[in-house]
Amino acid sequence: MYSSIIKKLPDNPVREVRIGLHWTAVVVEKSSGLQCGLASTLEVDHNHTGVPTIPDPGHLASLPALELADWINSDIPLRRSVGCAAINALIPQDPSRWVDQNADEAILEHGRGKKAVLIGHFPFADHLRTELEDFSVLDLNPSGQDLPASAAPDMLPDADLVAITGMTFINHTLPSLLALCKTGAYVLVLGPSTPLSPVMAEFGVNLLAGSIIDDIPAVLSALGQGANFRQVHKAGVRLITQLAA
Repeated sequence: MYSSIIKKLPDNPVREVRIGLHWTAVVVEKSSGLQCGLASTLEVDHNHTGVPTIPDPGHLASLPALELADWINSDIPLRRSVGCAAINALIPQDPSRWVDQNADEAILEHGRGKKAVLIGHFPFADHLRTELEDFSVLDLNPSGQDLPASAAPDMLPDADLVAITGMTFINHTLPSLLALCKTGAYVLVLGPSTPLSPVMAEFGVNLLAGSIIDDIPAVLSALGQGANFRQVHKAGVRLITQLAA
């Protein structure tokens, strides 16, 4: 999956890399102007091995964009966040395919009357429980009625709709989760980290629900000062959906 996505990307010049407490951003320069990609900032592994988590900080913008994108394959979680943000910055955008729709609206649209599974406890999960007849949430840190992420092999093969957090793209669990989905299931990948790449359709994804950064300076300023996603969203992020293919 990762190599298939990266080989389709252009190598635009990097203009900025910003690693915030909750969100990471990479900005590249395209012929149409600047384009910014977001990714969730994964926790730093404080193992004190002496190996720097980020090599040559302060000079990342001098690296080729595709080199940064390839960090998605790193064993170091924080580098994968940078890699995902770089991928999202480089993916060519096609506004004609965007629909201004939140992911929960898409799940309701396609999940009514079906067995639906959401991987990742999003803020709208409790609302979906009241609207969908057969709805389950799986999470690495389950709470309330959530099931543990380890239940995926039991739940996904029978699900008619599967909605998967884009975080799984960064932590490398997305390919195995997609492999568990049955043929014919309607599959969404959602969240600001989600790559809006048509390559995702080759792996069984039907709909992508991701983020478009409208106000790059405001978003960089907010995430650089520890903003959570609600605050970053308010600063200048649009939530959109688009068909994967």
